[in-house]
Amino acid sequence: MSQQGYVATPPYSQAQAGMGGYSTGFGNPPPQSHYGAYGSPPQGYSAPPTGVLKPPASSPSGMPPPTVSSQYGANIQQNGAHAHSFAPPAASAPSMSPYGQPPQSVYQSMAQAPPPTQQLTNQMSSMNIAGYGQRPMQSPLSSAAPQQFQTSPPPAMGHPPPAMGHPPLSPPGQQPPSLGSPPPMATMGSMPAPPMGMTGPPGPGVHQPPLGPQGYQQQPGSPIAGPYGAQMAGPQMAGPQTGAYPGGFPGGPSQMAGPPQKKLDPDSIPSTTQVIEDDQAKRGGQVYVTNIRGQVPPLVTTDFTVQDQGNASPRFMRCTTYSFPCTADLAKQCKVPLAAIIKPFATVPKNETPLYIINHGETGPIRCNRCKAYMCPYMQFIDGGRRYQCGFCSCINEVPVQYFQHLDHMGRRMDLYERPELSLGSYEFIATLDYCKNNKPPNPPAYIFMIDVSYNNIKSGLVKLICEELKTLLDRLPKEEGAESSAIKVGFVTYNKILHFYNVKSALAQPQMMVVSDVAEMFVPLLDGFLVNFQESQAVINNLLDQIPDMFADTNESETVFAPVMQAGVEALKAAECSGKLFIFHSSIPTAEAPGKLKNRDDKKLVGTEKEKTLFQPQRGVYEQLTKDCVAQGCCVDLFLFPNQYVDMATMGDVPSHTGGSVYKYSNFQVEVNGQHFLNDLRRDVEKSIGFDAVMRVRTGTGFRATDFFGAVHMSNTTDVEMPAVDCDKAVTVEFKHDDTLSEESGAVMQCALLYTTIGGQRRLRIHNLSLNCSSQLSELYKSCETDALINFFAKSAYRAMLNQPLKTVRDILVNQTAHMLACYRKNCASPSAASQLILPDAMKVFPVYMNSLLKTPSLVGSTELSTDDRAFHRLMVMAMGVEETQVLLYPRLIPLHTMDVSSESIPAPVRCSEERLSESGMFLLENGLSMFLWLGQACPPDLIQNLFNVPSLGHLTAEGSRRDNCRGVIVFQQTSLPVLDNAHSRKLHSIISSISQQRATSMKLLIVKQKDRAEMLFRQHLVEDKGLHGGASYMDFLCYVHREIRQLLT
Repeated sequence: MSQQGYVATPPYSQAQAGMGGYSTGFGNPPPQSHYGAYGSPPQGYSAPPTGVLKPPASSPSGMPPPTVSSQYGANIQQNGAHAHSFAPPAASAPSMSPYGQPPQSVYQSMAQAPPPTQQLTNQMSSMNIAGYGQRPMQSPLSSAAPQQFQTSPPPAMGHPPPAMGHPPLSPPGQQPPSLGSPPPMATMGSMPAPPMGMTGPPGPGVHQPPLGPQGYQQQPGSPIAGPYGAQMAGPQMAGPQTGAYPGGFPGGPSQMAGPPQKKLDPDSIPSTTQVIEDDQAKRGGQVYVTNIRGQVPPLVTTDFTVQDQGNASPRFMRCTTYSFPCTADLAKQCKVPLAAIIKPFATVPKNETPLYIINHGETGPIRCNRCKAYMCPYMQFIDGGRRYQCGFCSCINEVPVQYFQHLDHMGRRMDLYERPELSLGSYEFIATLDYCKNNKPPNPPAYIFMIDVSYNNIKSGLVKLICEELKTLLDRLPKEEGAESSAIKVGFVTYNKILHFYNVKSALAQPQMMVVSDVAEMFVPLLDGFLVNFQESQAVINNLLDQIPDMFADTNESETVFAPVMQAGVEALKAAECSGKLFIFHSSIPTAEAPGKLKNRDDKKLVGTEKEKTLFQPQRGVYEQLTKDCVAQGCCVDLFLFPNQYVDMATMGDVPSHTGGSVYKYSNFQVEVNGQHFLNDLRRDVEKSIGFDAVMRVRTGTGFRATDFFGAVHMSNTTDVEMPAVDCDKAVTVEFKHDDTLSEESGAVMQCALLYTTIGGQRRLRIHNLSLNCSSQLSELYKSCETDALINFFAKSAYRAMLNQPLKTVRDILVNQTAHMLACYRKNCASPSAASQLILPDAMKVFPVYMNSLLKTPSLVGSTELSTDDRAFHRLMVMAMGVEETQVLLYPRLIPLHTMDVSSESIPAPVRCSEERLSESGMFLLENGLSMFLWLGQACPPDLIQNLFNVPSLGHLTAEGSRRDNCRGVIVFQQTSLPVLDNAHSRKLHSIISSISQQRATSMKLLIVKQKDRAEMLFRQHLVEDKGLHGGASYMDFLCYVHREIRQLLT
């Protein structure tokens, strides 16, 4: 990867206030700039500290030194801090703590508008329409800027003097760039000025038809990298602005002020699909060996095999950057968050080695005496093998007698490769009784199924569906490797306003029901026979499951309780002295008189106000206490919701989201429409690999520490992440902060230790270790960033902040931080170029499209069109997601099917997620990990329709279920079934859908939409490069906006 920027020259060489019909976006620009961390005081751009380039040091534990990527060295004079660039303002922010108080003010004030004639001149001069291929002309306001770049920085600024002997060796197959040439950059000719006084992010407007793409241009001295290089002209943005960002709906009369502008060629801005394709081509199908410190793994979308040789697989841990800045000042300056996304139970593919299990007997795992880190490859053995130095805190420890081993001539233990904990990044220890509650071995966990048998669930056929499914599903409970049957116990409860417990002891001929009607003082009426082994009691359980639907067939009870149901589950697990999981199948807001009774507090009038955040805050009191009780007992709650109206998702989902559980939601449930979707979710949920009663701690080397944790977790102190259950889909995002200087030689090391109980009832420790580089060069940090991990961090931190801050503030912070990160790169790492160019770090060139997509998600967009429950649900889902889930959620895959090769095994290459890629004669599959759409163009070939649906043409396709979609107030006609037919096209499409479904954490219901149908709205809101249906800018407009913000920061 070259330290290139990705250069785009946008249509906004300067901001002009107050022309055209635009009100300002993201609120009015206040008088003072506030860029930077959430809630820290206004901060300016300070020059980077001087630093020295050191030779790469070899990493600890005898691993080979990291291979240095050398496309740098030759042109290093251009890359670092520019000594004479921008004078730093006096104020510098003391802290970078995210989301403190709302910023006092967010946007820099716009420059005073020049007189209209002057403005027009500026506008025309910066448009550079005549000068294809020349250096871009500067607008009068910015003509001085590039001059500041011309002087090369003095050697003292952290660069070797220009006379460097010879350039470092290049990787095979690459020519080193000639000395003194600027780093390669992808450039996009010059872009004209902003459409008339755009002082906020573009709002919804009317697009003019494109005037056709212009030719690809090259900047003198900057070779184009990648397919971006066209002249860019400004996007057309006319039409009235409906309020601040995110704006209203597209459309409105065209009111264009000023001269007409050329339409930008969408192919000329960075493409996510291209980046994904390139990484797959370069690294797909290869073995990724983890023996090098700080190496950047392939993208989550790339298909690769991991070989663990001392660092945890990227399936378990990914970082926002693999080269941490050496000092807190550097970190503060670049604004790139330092974080790891940890998925401790991630699924290991069948072709990779499962984790080794180490048993040290009664002595237990070897740990550092001072910091309690577990034995790992970063421990350095000394003194002939009698002592070791901890790689985290540097404490010297004695090696226990039974663990002693001689060292070889390299100072490594002779048994290095026989011990997983000395040679691998991830492994497990069997824990001793010291790690168990009350110092006694845990019992195997229990699963309790709690079914709401109120009128709605009986009438919809849901109760019958659940009971039928459980008869076969309980045969497939997860079990230990090699065990004949599962050790998990099962129990059953039904409820409406009162609770019914069932005794299903194997000795009974008939199950017995016990009723608890005093829901205020919850207790479990029986101990013996409530939690049983399924194999032993199978006959009695099946008998019960047959009876339940009949028992309540004539019920008229529509009121339900909810908190007492969870309380009953916790009490049952407490009595059985085990951890476990509650599966709750619930239909409506709990209105019956009982603890945890909820009322409808949905209020659309709060949307867009300071009080909007209260809609997402859970009701405290009973539910807060329940969370603590669940965590203490190791009780995880999974909630399956079947609402027909508002249920206060923010409160009902609160306990599941703090106990490592999941929430599933099926609005307006109908067995024939949603039944299969629900059963797929339930099966996956019951069968997936899982650990119970877990505590996770992240230890770090000296110089930095874990400060913040985001995920479906509970924290009763600042270091221990408590999870009643942790499964293969749950990820915890951990933020790190400096507390001292890091050294380039020793790098940054971290260890995630997870103590948990297996499904067989064994206590174990799962250890994941990761070592990163440290650098005093910001260019190294930007070069090893990972966009997908960054966006996961931003999504979770914003979704947490929206509970305490107005949404507008949260959105502003996200945009500011985006502009800040990119401005810092432009200022300190990119080679000189015109101010009218947008320069992006190569590793972050598609970051803006993900960020814009995040701003348009239901939770952050703030539209009265969206249901509050849907927005709260989306928020809870994202908080537990790993990197691959947030990646596809924020940039869905749009797969063309009309051109698919039916003989090929592979999935067709996705296209960019925009309406411009759809064609009337086409058929496209869109999936984002939560939903899946099959879009049929109006002119879809009849033979394709015949092959897939067994009807002669598109017109013959009828809607099977029509339902009123409460969330959006429209009637949605949906055809959800895709027949399985005996022809090549049908087989290929089913194989594509099934292979996509296997990659995803939740099952996706397929929705079939025809072009120009009303249901097409649901599909279009996932085309993230376009304007948002509920407000929000297109990718192109957002890029323009961010570039303007960057230029303001740098002037």
